[in-house]
Amino acid sequence: MNKQLKPIPAFASEAEERAFWESHDSTEYVDWDKAQFVVFPNLQMTKEVATADDWQGQAPPEDHGMPQPNFALSALYALDNLEVMRGMDSETVDLIYLDPPFNSKRMYQGMSGSKAQAHRFRDTWSWNDAKQEWLDQLENDYPDLRRQIDVAKAHSDGMGGYLAFMAPRIIEMHRILMPGGSLYLHCDPNANSYLRILLDLVFGSSNHRNEVVWHYGKMANTSRNFPSNHDTIYRYSKGDDWTFNPLKGSESEYRARFARYLTGNRVLYGSVNQSKDKLILRRAKKVESELGRPLTDSDVLFDFDVEYKIQSDVIYESIIKGNAKERTGWNTQKPLALLERIIKASSNEGDIVFDPFCGCGTALVAAENLGRRWVGADDDANAVDVIRNRIASMSGQEGALPIPVSVLYHPPQRTEVATDGDVIRDPTGIIIPKMPSDKMSNAAIRDQLMEWQQQPDGNIKCPGCGECLKPRHFHVDHINPKSAGGTNRIDNRILLCGACNIDKGNTKALPQLWNEQNIRGKRRQEMQKHVTEIQDQARAHVQQMDAGVPVQVPLR
Repeated sequence: MNKQLKPIPAFASEAEERAFWESHDSTEYVDWDKAQFVVFPNLQMTKEVATADDWQGQAPPEDHGMPQPNFALSALYALDNLEVMRGMDSETVDLIYLDPPFNSKRMYQGMSGSKAQAHRFRDTWSWNDAKQEWLDQLENDYPDLRRQIDVAKAHSDGMGGYLAFMAPRIIEMHRILMPGGSLYLHCDPNANSYLRILLDLVFGSSNHRNEVVWHYGKMANTSRNFPSNHDTIYRYSKGDDWTFNPLKGSESEYRARFARYLTGNRVLYGSVNQSKDKLILRRAKKVESELGRPLTDSDVLFDFDVEYKIQSDVIYESIIKGNAKERTGWNTQKPLALLERIIKASSNEGDIVFDPFCGCGTALVAAENLGRRWVGADDDANAVDVIRNRIASMSGQEGALPIPVSVLYHPPQRTEVATDGDVIRDPTGIIIPKMPSDKMSNAAIRDQLMEWQQQPDGNIKCPGCGECLKPRHFHVDHINPKSAGGTNRIDNRILLCGACNIDKGNTKALPQLWNEQNIRGKRRQEMQKHVTEIQDQARAHVQQMDAGVPVQVPLR
């Protein structure tokens, strides 16, 4: 039986709509005025979604015993990707490829007469594009990132605004990646050095695996510079154990050398047993030793199906020609062959591929071709149209099973512990209201800590190194990092000098910083006492702020 989609009800207000989606699964509802479906030759799509019963006894790709994420697959979210990613559960995606805006200071428009002719995009940025919500998150949770953005802003308001846009998205990408997952970020010289710093701070510089060069060899007419003929693709892993499948780069040089002896793609001993070539003689001796017997005419000396040069970190794929079948007219479209190489290298069949800036959908098409599960996001309605048509055109050969493509206008809902408005949702069925102390702004926390840490001479004593410096040198940091369960409340915050703030980073607790700085004995006891006094004042402050607020309310 097909699963019937329910129509989205009419809402009297935005508040009513928000309340509705907090308690309903957006994948079960559809706005038929906006809904878009792929039409397949062998399946008439009506107001229904195909289920396993429609697969003629075979399970659809998202089954086969694979864990199911909390978001739709073979789906396009027609939304801001940050909203989509914030709704995705942690560690649910195997591979992320993104080709984001480059801060190129250009206006892009689809080619006239093409499927993408309605596409328009302004890739110019200013500090006004930096939402305060993003900056507050970075200030609270990723002060190192915020500092780098401020440095970029001092150089260029546009670059500062662009990085403020990218940083919270890179943070979410890191969160949703599986432990063995990888990220490929495609960029060009406009912002690649800045993006590399953001990626190092979020993923860790030790998880940078490759700087892949896409060499495209377009025609260039320049007399004062080398022609610009490549883009950069940064490859990062989530951790120390990642998926990677070496790819064939080019044929072995021996294949051309022995082309006249080939049987299929192999050199058999019977074809070269009279040869005096030293390489052939050495290989024959080696194979004979491995077999432990004299060679026969059918023994294989060279098998060029498995003997070839591994793909290096320089990938040559020509830009898409004007008459290419895959061309959509999307200005920034990348070759399908390039994306297929990336997806083959860093995922396996059945893995989930996510493209948060899916544009004309090349990464999604490549994932579909290679048997990967996929999901994309783009808030450009023209992108949805172009991708829908591309996937429809691949709907296959006679008798092939259809893969319906969902277009969704509401983000997924996380099933993990996650903050939502004025409550913290707990999966055990408890709603814990946010306390007033949870809502203190970073500026208010800084002012209060400044008062507690200030010395009689007006300077601030750093609990990381013990130095007394002017207030302007201090940053709000966590005593215990959020990655180890630390909170953003004032009783887990401290003012550290700039040097200690950088050394501590986002993953170390304060005692680890003391260990690294070799602070021991009496000096360490004094530092610990100083921090304990600050925490005691902070706890008393929290109790005073939160007095009278109920601790738990049953979920209704």
